Amino acid sequence: MALWNLGSINADHFYRLDHIPAPGETILSGGLSTGLGGKGANMSVAAARAGGRVAHIGAVGRDGQWAIDRLTEYGVDTRPIAKLDAPTGHAIIMLDPQGENAIIVHPGANEAIGEDQIGLALSEAAQGDMLVMQNETNAQAFSAETGSKLGLRVAYAAAPFEADAVRAVLPFIDVLVLNEIELSQLQAATGLSPSAEMGVATVVVTKGEKGCTLYDQSNGWAAQDFPAIKVDPVDTTGAGDTFTGYFLAGLDRGASNTEAIELAIKASALMVTRQGTADVIPDLKDVLDWQPGAA
Repeated sequence: MALWNLGSINADHFYRLDHIPAPGETILSGGLSTGLGGKGANMSVAAARAGGRVAHIGAVGRDGQWAIDRLTEYGVDTRPIAKLDAPTGHAIIMLDPQGENAIIVHPGANEAIGEDQIGLALSEAAQGDMLVMQNETNAQAFSAETGSKLGLRVAYAAAPFEADAVRAVLPFIDVLVLNEIELSQLQAATGLSPSAEMGVATVVVTKGEKGCTLYDQSNGWAAQDFPAIKVDPVDTTGAGDTFTGYFLAGLDRGASNTEAIELAIKASALMVTRQGTADVIPDLKDVLDWQPGAA
């Protein structure tokens, strides 16, 4: 099948710092690098490198051909990406020596994607394909409803978290991926927990170094925990997107939830040993060959 991703595309600017600055503090950067990023682009690259057939629905500015070229190089179908008279999205990412980060994102063209563009792209989707979205673009509710009506399996990664954005797509989604803080925020805003009352068949809650928890309709939404792989992190940026891309690509290939999660955990663990975002997401061979602790 195929995975259609309504997702953001950013230029990521990484600043290496001794520590994340406090309010009012000015510090000097020890290094600067720039690469392809955005939660959407990261997930498209991860899913493609996991062996998925991926088409990216998104937008860049007139200066964004480099990002389209990079996605194409990584195996993503970029025909549904529009060039608009808005700046390409970009992010300022501050990294400390422990690999923790603080991030500022300017959405730019990511928030100017047309519904007609989305509809035209999804008109090529086949029933049973998967559609995924994150909260870094516009038109998520429209896309979720359209995808559901077309018979697509609809997934949503609830980041950056916004309760109203999740509420708008909940009636149409089959898979929800969010971290434990986002789940707490969703429960506080809606009173809903992963169960029949939420109405989402598969919910995956990521917990960083503690692994993740699966709630699935097939086992009555009983919590199923998966441990993380212990590594020494270099950069945690993009790890969650790598997990989600690998997980969804696994489901699209027909893997069980357990098989897809176990591979996604391994991919995201390998990812945090690398510095960067989309440009350094490991491919499937890297993940399968990697022996944690061996190097």
